[in-house]
Amino acid sequence: MDRRTAVHHGDPLREQRLLREGLAVVDLSDRGVLTVTGPGRLTWLHSLTTQDLASLAPRESAEAFVLTPQGRIEHLLHLVDDGETTWITTEPGRAGALATWLDSMRFMLRVEVAEVTDRHAVLGEPVGRPGAAGEPPTWVDPWPGPVGRTAVRTPEDLGEHPGAAWAWREVIVPRDEVESWAGDRPLAGWWALEALRVEAWRPGWAEVDDRSIPHELDWLRTAVHLEKGCYRGQETVARVQNLGQPPRRLVFLHLDGSGHELPAAGSEVRVGASPTEPGSGKVVGRLTSVARHHELGPIGLAVVKRSTPAEEELSIGSVSAAQEVVVAVGGRPRRPRL
Repeated sequence: MDRRTAVHHGDPLREQRLLREGLAVVDLSDRGVLTVTGPGRLTWLHSLTTQDLASLAPRESAEAFVLTPQGRIEHLLHLVDDGETTWITTEPGRAGALATWLDSMRFMLRVEVAEVTDRHAVLGEPVGRPGAAGEPPTWVDPWPGPVGRTAVRTPEDLGEHPGAAWAWREVIVPRDEVESWAGDRPLAGWWALEALRVEAWRPGWAEVDDRSIPHELDWLRTAVHLEKGCYRGQETVARVQNLGQPPRRLVFLHLDGSGHELPAAGSEVRVGASPTEPGSGKVVGRLTSVARHHELGPIGLAVVKRSTPAEEELSIGSVSAAQEVVVAVGGRPRRPRL
């Protein structure tokens, strides 16, 4: 992913450890920021997205998608309401398109949409608690949930989810207050953040392409409510949930770290490749995220065809990779116990 903030501040592995210990802060000021105001803002957003937002309480956070009519992921929204305004952060470079689409859907409703990226910035913190009264709008990541009436697609025998210890939030501050909010905490770059995200099996925008549906990334668990009213793309969500299987599935990869170079995100993932012939074998997907973890070594996420055998060793160029199943092959999606 092309980011406009620092990838590291001199020592990515140390920065990971500082994040793990809850001590560092990450500059996410390239994320887009929108506001939605007006008395009907929550019910309006509820009608347009995949999540139940109608009764979102002040300082409560939610994650939601805007889908295409075919049910593919078009926009990812991190939302928090302060009682008067709904604040939304979204992926770098996508705020304008999201604001334009939302504005086109207002019709006669008493809501106002504004892009405020030029005035507000996002800082990331390894903290799992909401913002307190008087603090800036703060979105708390719900991963791994599950959140509300949804479903999970991890294997039944998984045990504790690798993201169980994941704690993350985004604080939205005026741009002229970024330094004061960060204070004297050390800075970590997004390489460090990516390593911890991948470890937690937490899908991000890097895993999304123009064919992505939430089911194949196990993203129903935090971003899709399965018992709410109609929204664009709901038919596909319901059909795959009730009748079928997603065409692809997310996998976690342990990459061979014996070489000096790691494969680049976007590289083809193959099965049946010859060790002496990089590029041989059958293409089954693509590497979406790659990182060097301070404990696990080289790791990654990939999206592969559903038919790819779960026990098969994968290859990315000259690098071999052992997979762990994130989205189960076959079987019924499970409703979590509430």
